[in-house]
Amino acid sequence: MRHLFLNGPVQNGPFTFATRPGKAVGIRLAAALNAILGLPPAPHLWNTVTLTGDLRHREADGPKIPRQRFEADLIADKYLPRQSPVGGIMTDTDAEVARLALEMIENNLRAGTLTISRETVPTCRTCGHMTGTGGHPCNACGSTDTGERMGLRLVAELAKDRPVLDRSDIHASHRQQPKHLQHTAGNVAERLILSRTRDHGIDLSPLGLNGLVLDPRVGVHATVLAAARRHQADTAVMTITENAANHIAAHGQHFREHDGTRLQYALHGHLPYDHTASLQPLHEAYRASQAVKDGFEAWFLPLFSLRIKAVTRPDQLPALFKQYMRAHMATLAEVDGAAFEAVQDAVSAGNTEWITDKQALANVMANCGPALATIPWV
Repeated sequence: MRHLFLNGPVQNGPFTFATRPGKAVGIRLAAALNAILGLPPAPHLWNTVTLTGDLRHREADGPKIPRQRFEADLIADKYLPRQSPVGGIMTDTDAEVARLALEMIENNLRAGTLTISRETVPTCRTCGHMTGTGGHPCNACGSTDTGERMGLRLVAELAKDRPVLDRSDIHASHRQQPKHLQHTAGNVAERLILSRTRDHGIDLSPLGLNGLVLDPRVGVHATVLAAARRHQADTAVMTITENAANHIAAHGQHFREHDGTRLQYALHGHLPYDHTASLQPLHEAYRASQAVKDGFEAWFLPLFSLRIKAVTRPDQLPALFKQYMRAHMATLAEVDGAAFEAVQDAVSAGNTEWITDKQALANVMANCGPALATIPWV
């Protein structure tokens, strides 16, 4: 398998996809692109290593349950009844993710791109949590009693012979390379501490870093690569917003390739799902069925966000729905195999121009309709 599209792990929290459909854009986009390529359903990926998750678990009412189960229950509640993902769920602390992460860390230690060294870092004297600079209260316990503490840490040195992000790291055609992101992603310190104080995460004690876990910005890369390894994909393409990519790219620089599998980012924008009710008059005018409406929201809009990559405004929705309906009404009775293969090649190459081409979109809808209809949209 050459490519497999996977969502940038969604940060677990107290929401559902029914109330926050925007959280599912990366999942929906990955599913749509995999369906076009004829690939099996990929797992939905989740980020559970967060300080807010630590606090939520500590403060939860009732009998204390293990953190892994606590996170799993919270994730399960995101989905509608009987709509758990066909491809399953993978989190950033699953055993296969942890094994892969430690493999990559050991390889990087041998290569010298990572080191374990004594570092002095700001630390809360009350709870031991690593804090930021500037004298702010500890995010873990609220104490203002902070000081410098020396200890062993996992440290990454940014590569000096290449930028944090270059063209090969972005799944996009030459004309759609995000030059601004490639510039801003490198505006970080040359040395990054990759070990953190968390209640939950990939345990670094096998490396002698007792009480520390892997930085979740590294962990999300390991999660995507672990899912790709499970499906024997050559390239794992992470669907992600530009802002999120900017936040994690430097920490993932040494974790985007392992054992013949590489990771790229496919950038998408934000969608105004809170305003789709305004389309009701158009739904009635076109006599749109529920399946057609679902296809627009769960399939076409995520694809459009990949094409545009910026924030889609609410006032753009009517024109987009009309564009989608024109393609729907132009759906071919017989699929043009060569034209569909051209779209598949475009998807593999990161070219998105076909998304706003009525005939190309109609051909894809005709070919992938049965597969798309079986996807349990979140």
